[in-house]
Amino acid sequence: MNSPLSNNGLGLLNRRNFLSSAAGIGLASLLSENTARATTQAIRPLIRPDNPLGSRPTHFAPKAKRVLVIFCSGAVSHLDSWDWKPQLLKMDGKPMPGAKENFLTFQGENGNLVRPLYDFKPRGQTGKMVSDLFPHLAAMADDLTFIHSMTAKSNTHGPAENQMSTGFIFDGFPSLGSWVSYALGSEAENLPAYVAIPDPRGVPQAGVNNWGNGFLPAVFQGTAFNSSRPIYNLARPEKVSVASDLASRDVLKFLNEKHLEKFTGDTELAARISSYELAAKMQLSVPEVSDLSKESATTLKAYGVDDPHPVKSGFAKNCLLARRLLERGVRCVKLYNGAYAMGEGIGNWDGHKKLKEQYDKHAPIFDQPSAALIRDLRQRGLLEDTLVVWCTEFGRMPTFQKGASGRDHNPQGFTVWMTGAGVKPGISYGSTDELGHKAVDKITTIYDLHATILHLMGLDHERLSYYHNGIDRRLTDVHGHVIQDILT
Repeated sequence: MNSPLSNNGLGLLNRRNFLSSAAGIGLASLLSENTARATTQAIRPLIRPDNPLGSRPTHFAPKAKRVLVIFCSGAVSHLDSWDWKPQLLKMDGKPMPGAKENFLTFQGENGNLVRPLYDFKPRGQTGKMVSDLFPHLAAMADDLTFIHSMTAKSNTHGPAENQMSTGFIFDGFPSLGSWVSYALGSEAENLPAYVAIPDPRGVPQAGVNNWGNGFLPAVFQGTAFNSSRPIYNLARPEKVSVASDLASRDVLKFLNEKHLEKFTGDTELAARISSYELAAKMQLSVPEVSDLSKESATTLKAYGVDDPHPVKSGFAKNCLLARRLLERGVRCVKLYNGAYAMGEGIGNWDGHKKLKEQYDKHAPIFDQPSAALIRDLRQRGLLEDTLVVWCTEFGRMPTFQKGASGRDHNPQGFTVWMTGAGVKPGISYGSTDELGHKAVDKITTIYDLHATILHLMGLDHERLSYYHNGIDRRLTDVHGHVIQDILT
């Protein structure tokens, strides 16, 4: 039988045979693509409607069972904290090389380069250069994994916070913790899978977007409360007796379950019943986890709970609350430092006008409690399977703003760090240029950060998805690579 490429056995290619052959090649290619797509298709977790927060299996063996994200709102200056640039000392007071006249950034014209406002010193056995801004955390430099080449897509706080929390600069997308609880559920039967702990002074600029569920089912939204502000509408009204409350709850449960028997496919009703049951359990569990009175005097002192400064004491209590939530099986905790209700730089890290004056106030509030939290997790053995991530929405410029004593926004290069389960301690990954302006080596994106966090939790960021409006949505969109060099 002749080949489709032959004509009467002579090997000649006529028009009909060419089209037939091309169609065959196209079909083979299509089948190959479909096969490849099938092997990397999205994995959607199997969620029981009657127990949407039940624990679920990972894609592969995880290094971390839970994640703690510590977020400093307002954009901490990497140049005055973690990213040592000796060249900035040498060029203090000089114009930025290559910058045009009237060099403009987010808030306007920039002045000259300004040296780090805090002294840097070698720390620990690694000799890592960290500034005196955070002395307690600096002493832990051997335990931290620094990423000095992080970049963001926006130089505006709200969108940049959105990206750090959700992967997108726009509103309406699920936060990291929502994706994690959607994928894995929770090991805490009486507590939410995902808790956000706002700063004692208020919430970050993007507000609830930072812990929102976006288009994921509402059950995966973060539950926000802190040591001083309980969960709203959780307590029983004083005018309602315990007996009446329990009886009403039982009647409601009975009616819902009877309705569900008739409409077994009503997943929203099943999830609502589950939410009611969790809320009932939380009436007991949340007051218990928020009660710090059983903590030892040594622990309270280490965190700074007894500090006379009310904001530091409040943040210290929040840090202790974070540890108590993690040890009780909460899957994701987001701990916030800094809030926007008080104005630019006053209650947050947005140091445009008087950076050192403001940071001198903010750093003592943040430093001791955060370091105590990490040490406490380690001493209790929790850091072995807990991933801790410190981040901020972007960095700041190596120059001062013209006519001011502060640094403008800079998303082109800044620092985040990690510690705990699955990451190599005491290393630095990537770098910015000699002035700390732009990431130049091993440039890293927030997509990469999210992909790495999911990987350590046993999740493949390319396969974890949710079908929404005709699109398989991912936390990392169509981007992101796991940062393999920092993993154990």
